[in-house]
Amino acid sequence: MARKKTGVAVKSSHSRRQFLKGTAAGSALGLSSPAQSAGQAGRYDLLIRGGRVIDPSQRLSAERDIAISGHHIAQLAPRIEEAEARQVLHARGMIVTPGLVDIHVHVYDGVAPLGIPADPNCIAKGVTTAVDAGSAGAHTFPGLRKYVINAADTRIYVLLNISVVGQSTLSTDNPWGELLDLRYANPKLAIRTIEQNRDVILGVKIRLTRNIAGDHDLKALGLAREAADAVGLPLMVHIGGSFSPLRNILAMMKKGDIITHSFRGGEGGILDAGDRVLPAVRAAIGRGVHMDIGHGAGSFSFETAEKALRQEVLPGTISSDVHQFNVNGPVFDLATTLSKFLHLGLSLEQVIERATANPATVFGFPNGLGALRPGGEADVAVFSLTEGSFEFTDSLGARRTGHQKLVPVATVKRGKIYGSASIPVVAL
Repeated sequence: MARKKTGVAVKSSHSRRQFLKGTAAGSALGLSSPAQSAGQAGRYDLLIRGGRVIDPSQRLSAERDIAISGHHIAQLAPRIEEAEARQVLHARGMIVTPGLVDIHVHVYDGVAPLGIPADPNCIAKGVTTAVDAGSAGAHTFPGLRKYVINAADTRIYVLLNISVVGQSTLSTDNPWGELLDLRYANPKLAIRTIEQNRDVILGVKIRLTRNIAGDHDLKALGLAREAADAVGLPLMVHIGGSFSPLRNILAMMKKGDIITHSFRGGEGGILDAGDRVLPAVRAAIGRGVHMDIGHGAGSFSFETAEKALRQEVLPGTISSDVHQFNVNGPVFDLATTLSKFLHLGLSLEQVIERATANPATVFGFPNGLGALRPGGEADVAVFSLTEGSFEFTDSLGARRTGHQKLVPVATVKRGKIYGSASIPVVAL
């Protein structure tokens, strides 16, 4: 069993006995209401006190208190008095970050075979902002907006699939991808859908694997390029196992576009036969193409990551690509994916940066996401950094033993503690 680094008591509607029974070694996150106890109104609605705040956007990694008023960060300071707050989240010994931003998830539950419910797998795990990467196309997007985006507590944005049917066709029982018939790739309809929904659609998504795009992958990519250019938004390209070589795919990508599954193993990846990073990959990075992880069920290799990192090629963003076929392993959630990069040698500040500040700059998110700046959106994630021996598995079944793991404890979105998230998720 993993060893908890720290722990504190909790005050909640649960009895202490019930709470301790449900947590490892009685460790917990404390929640109290000092202003109300003193009969005061309280200057702040919520105070997150005593945690190690890591906000790469401000180059901050130090113990700080965070005061929240309404939906916004009011103050960051070394010490803010508890009596000034109506509610206090006691986070001493915890890691406190901006709400995580996962730019590759699949949450069109019930329509796309990959889809899973957003809230149990995103906001409950520290991800306040998620980008559904291509689950919906122009014909299926209205349902995603009505039944998922408008209903979920997780803040959800979308990359629109260039295929009008989105990812509704491919499953284990129906191995035919959404672009095998290019008549389903409709730039005009994609453009119209994006223009009507710019508040939530941030770009275009395309998958180029052979079983999805066949041998006309570059033609399909050209159609996606047409749509993205017309609306002035980036293009996210799923690489690996494609008919055309990666260098030809990268040649069609522009500054601001995203390569996802960048550390995949096998055919169509970023390494050549001699395990060197392809010159075309370095050239793409040099002209401003972003490298995203997109772990997924088949798209992250420890071996590729180790070789790329040794050659000083780092991902710009770390995303989970969490979906139906990996949520119970090997991905689990974004926090576990970040923990794998701690094992690979990135610092805690580097992994948090790639799930907060960096993804917030990749897309046109509203100002304030991915940071803890006064006046910005009050999205906060609290983690326990557990120590022990943890077996991590990549998409190819390779295993590594890490000694640190980020475990989600609580999430605050727009100033409100999510559900019962003050009760920690315990690593067993």
